[in-house]
Amino acid sequence: MRELEEFLVYIEYERRYSKQTLRNYESDILQFFAFCDEKGKKYLEVDYSFAREYIRYLGEERSEKASSTARKISALRSFYEFLLGRKFVSVNVFKLVGLPKKEKRLPRFFEYQELEELFQVPDLETPLGLRDALLLEMLYATGARVSELVSIKLEDIDFKKHHIRVMGKGKKMRNLYYGEVCSEALDAYLKKGREILNKKHSDFLFLNHLGGPLTDRGVRYLLDKLITKTSVHKKISPHMIRHSFATHLLNEGCDLLSVQELLGHESLKATSIYTHITTDRLKDVYLRTHPRARK
Repeated sequence: MRELEEFLVYIEYERRYSKQTLRNYESDILQFFAFCDEKGKKYLEVDYSFAREYIRYLGEERSEKASSTARKISALRSFYEFLLGRKFVSVNVFKLVGLPKKEKRLPRFFEYQELEELFQVPDLETPLGLRDALLLEMLYATGARVSELVSIKLEDIDFKKHHIRVMGKGKKMRNLYYGEVCSEALDAYLKKGREILNKKHSDFLFLNHLGGPLTDRGVRYLLDKLITKTSVHKKISPHMIRHSFATHLLNEGCDLLSVQELLGHESLKATSIYTHITTDRLKDVYLRTHPRARK
């Protein structure tokens, strides 16, 4: 399908979407093509009522979550906007349909003491333990996405100023900042761990047991393994530590705009979800500490 191939090239090289977004868009659009084939409809001839029918199909027959349906329709909106710009269609019907309301889900995060327990797990007498200790410290110290973390090379780190240059979402460069505790973990790993692991002379900071760069999947596997050695009964993910980073900063008085910058969010709306968590915490603190808040 030539139009789809051209669209994927466009969003990769002109819009600079990530590989994961490309895969999601392609999958979502191909699913819609299959629906069109099933209904005997050409995808260049869909109208408003057919777009509505597809949304009903996703929600009622496939029982898709509202967030999943919204993502699929968003992909189709972008695709049909591309088709419209090249005059393959006369209207973008998916811009005319409303999106289902997403369920509001607050980010899951760790309490301070839970993270402290997790930080005690790695064995600092082994190269892999030193790596795991740095991995945890750097995730929490910087609020990095796991894709940003595994892409760090030694040349990206400014050891004097304690910041790391990474390529964020939309292929935009930004700085990750880290403090003294993370700096100590970094020094220990570089002196006693990384040079032993680095059998392939890699430039990447985080290496696996074979000497190659650690992957997103590898980080998730390690975190799953580490959490089982604690008393914390929570499912862990790299993003959960990122959520903890943002929540704890706000709890300690950091302003929302600064947290937005540190997280690399495009808009303040993405960051504002953390205010729901901190507002609940403030209320709890108030009720527990104010002399006239209780009898």
